[in-house]
Amino acid sequence: MTLRLKSILTDRPELRRLVERTRQIQTLEQYYQKIAPPFIASASHVLQLDRQNLVIAVDNGTVAAKLRQMTTEFISLFQGEGYEVTGIQVKVQVRYASVRRVSPKRTLSVNTQRQLNELAEKLGDSPLKLALSRLAHRKN
Repeated sequence: MTLRLKSILTDRPELRRLVERTRQIQTLEQYYQKIAPPFIASASHVLQLDRQNLVIAVDNGTVAAKLRQMTTEFISLFQGEGYEVTGIQVKVQVRYASVRRVSPKRTLSVNTQRQLNELAEKLGDSPLKLALSRLAHRKN
């Protein structure tokens, strides 16, 4: 953070409180990400700490249900680290961002390529023979 921006944020009381709250939430989020199981951590994040009540946003109902089952454990872990957390509220906030799934590249074994070639040779001239030949000679 530049010196000028830092002085602006710390000189004004209302901005100073905002910076402190932001740091507090960042610290809680980092600890939460460390203690939460990976499938929960990847689908949720800390929203705020309101009167010792930690508010966590989750992406879907399944994660919300599992997190609600684990609230007592999480409260104990937070308290064990010195955080003043006496309750956890779970809010479902569905994300609609499209997720691009990358399909793994599928390859044919040498044996499968040989068998496709043999089958193609047995067939008469046809679109199926051409398709099998192309598939057998495709680069992996």
